[in-house]
Amino acid sequence: MIFFENVSYQYPRGPLAIRDVTLEIRKGEFVGVIGHSGAGKTTMAKLAVGLLKPTRGRVLVDGADTAKTPVSELARKVGYVYQNPDMMLFASSILEEVSFALRNLGYPEGEIEERVLKALRAVDLNKPLTASPHALSFGEKHRLAIACVLAVEPDYIILDEPTTGLDYHRCLLLFEVLKKLHQAGRTVIVITHDLDLLARFSTRVIVLERGTVVRDGTPREVLGDIEFLSEHSFIPTHLLMLAKKTRSDELTPEGIARAVAAHLRGLPELDSPAQSQTAGPTP
Repeated sequence: MIFFENVSYQYPRGPLAIRDVTLEIRKGEFVGVIGHSGAGKTTMAKLAVGLLKPTRGRVLVDGADTAKTPVSELARKVGYVYQNPDMMLFASSILEEVSFALRNLGYPEGEIEERVLKALRAVDLNKPLTASPHALSFGEKHRLAIACVLAVEPDYIILDEPTTGLDYHRCLLLFEVLKKLHQAGRTVIVITHDLDLLARFSTRVIVLERGTVVRDGTPREVLGDIEFLSEHSFIPTHLLMLAKKTRSDELTPEGIARAVAAHLRGLPELDSPAQSQTAGPTP
């Protein structure tokens, strides 16, 4: 479990970025974190992986205090994928890139290759191990960055705006990869502005505003509340609006389609125009 206990964080000479936040993220969840620019999303992520230390309060990762635990040790528990994958990629080959952290953490060579191949399979990146990371597409770089984190096999994976620069098809492919990781037992935490993808894939949504948690619940409770979204300057998507109109319990396209079909089945059957014209008077 990742536990924030009365956590506040203030950047040097700046305002409070996180204000007295208390929450827990349990193992096995797929959590979406949303909020406008400056809400504290990235700050919270960096606090969770130990890159920042709380000004007040404490952050625990499976009981380990991030302020007292080396970042290298925390990396075995929780991985962080930056918004821009180019910030993480520097090696001359895919093999060197994915194996870098493993070598730094002292894994034996025989195990390193096994972990590299397993991580690349998990993100569906089928490229030669000798290929340059810098020759990959932006979406492939994102998957490679995720593989670098996965190779260490952390229980928690945090991704900061992973859909930036991707078209919808590639966003969907990326979230399908995250879904597989979640189904395999990983805890996935995604910072994103894409409400539809969270509605479709996440199990929980946290809303940050000015460094505080203003809403925390299931996608249905949070994203299905059109009034709340509007009040907090989020633009409800067409999918979410349709879910409300159809009173769908699910926020996915498939769930909404089922709700529409069920509604139509409940309507009385209407005679076709041809039947109406040929039907004789009722005796």
